[in-house]
Amino acid sequence: MQKKLKSISACFFAVLLFAGCSKESEEIVIQENKEPESIYRMYYSTEVATLNYLTTNTYNETYLSANVIDCLIDYDSYGNVMPGLAESWTYNDDMTEWTFQIRQGVQWVDYEGNPYAEVTADDWVTAAEYVNNAENKSDCQYMYTSGSIVHGAAEYYAYTESLMSQKKLEKEETETIPEIHPEDIGVRAEDTYTLVYTLDQPCPFFLSVLSYPSYMPVNRQFLKETGSMFGADNKNLLYNGAYLLSDFRTQEKQIMTKNPTYWDADHVFIERIEREYNPEAFMVQGDLFLSGKVDFAELNAEQLKIWMSDEETKDLVHPDRPDISYSHFYTFNFNPLFGKEYEPENWKKAVANENFRHALISALDKVSLLSIYDPYNPEHLVNRTITPKEFTFAAGMDYTQYDALKDVSDSYDPAQAKAFRDAAKEELTQAGVTFPIKVLMPYNPSVINWEAETLAAEQMLETTLGSDFIDIIPEAEPETGFLAGVRRSGKYAFMKCNWGADYADPQTYTEPFLSGHDYIFWDLSTDKTIQQLFKEWSEKAAAASAVYGDELKRYTLFSEAERFLIDHAIAAPFAIETDSYIASRINPFEAEYASIGIVMQRFKYCRLNTTSMSMEEYNKAYAQWQANRNFSLK
Repeated sequence: MQKKLKSISACFFAVLLFAGCSKESEEIVIQENKEPESIYRMYYSTEVATLNYLTTNTYNETYLSANVIDCLIDYDSYGNVMPGLAESWTYNDDMTEWTFQIRQGVQWVDYEGNPYAEVTADDWVTAAEYVNNAENKSDCQYMYTSGSIVHGAAEYYAYTESLMSQKKLEKEETETIPEIHPEDIGVRAEDTYTLVYTLDQPCPFFLSVLSYPSYMPVNRQFLKETGSMFGADNKNLLYNGAYLLSDFRTQEKQIMTKNPTYWDADHVFIERIEREYNPEAFMVQGDLFLSGKVDFAELNAEQLKIWMSDEETKDLVHPDRPDISYSHFYTFNFNPLFGKEYEPENWKKAVANENFRHALISALDKVSLLSIYDPYNPEHLVNRTITPKEFTFAAGMDYTQYDALKDVSDSYDPAQAKAFRDAAKEELTQAGVTFPIKVLMPYNPSVINWEAETLAAEQMLETTLGSDFIDIIPEAEPETGFLAGVRRSGKYAFMKCNWGADYADPQTYTEPFLSGHDYIFWDLSTDKTIQQLFKEWSEKAAAASAVYGDELKRYTLFSEAERFLIDHAIAAPFAIETDSYIASRINPFEAEYASIGIVMQRFKYCRLNTTSMSMEEYNKAYAQWQANRNFSLK
């Protein structure tokens, strides 16, 4: 996912124009006294691939679905769980059965706000059937099987997948999979407004799973009517959230307008959100903000310097609210599939060497790299663990303060990096590795500041370790399909990756490293040492996942598994979400807050200010928000 936008508060004040005492001028006064329509305008540069929220989990798409489709639960601005489309919920003793009472009277409406049907419990049953049908190719189906383990979901998916294979081969499979019906999935409507989820194992964090696209509702009749066209455009979608996608034109505009029938309309203050497509958005939005044409601008490092040195603009710039819903880490690819010109076979030998991996990690100066995003306080972005601090708590303690993780220090150490290099060079020479080792580092040029970060990393790595030892090769890749074409295809050697937490439990941060996940591919390595490391870590992660009912033990085991990754240089913790500085007419601390799901992409609760916060105003607001949040959570 890319960057996140938050929202705003304040109001416009009408200007009275007195042009005399004529009837004509009195009419002008009345017109000008009307409160202006609250419109939040911005540019975007990357178009969505689909509006079908049940099949996608990428930021471009979830940015829209988060605002037009509501979930069972909601959050306040401090991260407390609030009733959403479910007014209340209960669970059994071992947390394997969760029952939700659906809010009555909520309407599904079309893009013009015309009522279609009432929201009922069956809408979540329909979503579960759709997402877990392999034929629909949902990228977020795994949320039913990897985290919450909804009963029958994996079996139904496997069965529908086998049916697809039979159709493709036009013959019976040699291995028959038992027939599974949609109603065998553990999601059922006991009556019109009572929804029940049955899980295969206790899941104390199940509520946090529900703010994810695959758990959003969908109307059965409308889904049947639209068929393969569901989510093809704004007209082939129904809405029950704070906004309607009233206008949607590919590579032109996206307009969200307040839903007139929304159940919680009193907390929706911005009437319209207008997004205009511009492939050069990052380059022009700053000037457009100053001219009043847009209400949000994200500034790259060079733009930030200019704005901060100008008395007229320096008080319009501030950071966004720290976002711990994402963790960024540098990863190694243990099964490279890039071109021969980058010497993949040589890289395979090099990356299997632990001293080599430690050398690269120890040569990365996190604070220096993060100063590209935040030159004023880069330290607050640093992650020393893969799981961000304050992400989740158990037994009254932050997960990152458990014994296995609390003494993890900053890995940057140039002297140690050179020692690792020397040890690695001797070992790799004996293994037949040629020098300098080519290190392919791709990046997406449309992600603000990523190019600057990659070029800075190239310089510090080659300066510290020597260009005779490594040859860092930064490479800009097409922004469209970047993830599929680069990371998921294994066409990189060393690269910054990220992971967005799916639920509030440390288990979620094991997922990028599991077998079958398209991150580091160490499960596919042919090197015996890497195979053994993967086996040992997998056993640790599995043991932690098996513990329920004892949070202290569960978190202790997960922390030990995470420390294993760090000690063996499988990944290098880097940062929380690295939003750059922004100018925005939204107060970020008014928006909903959560460390998981799509919550922080919503505009609900936000108001429109007359101008952007200054740095001083932001710091005061942040301090107050932290104090309020700590009190609220207690």
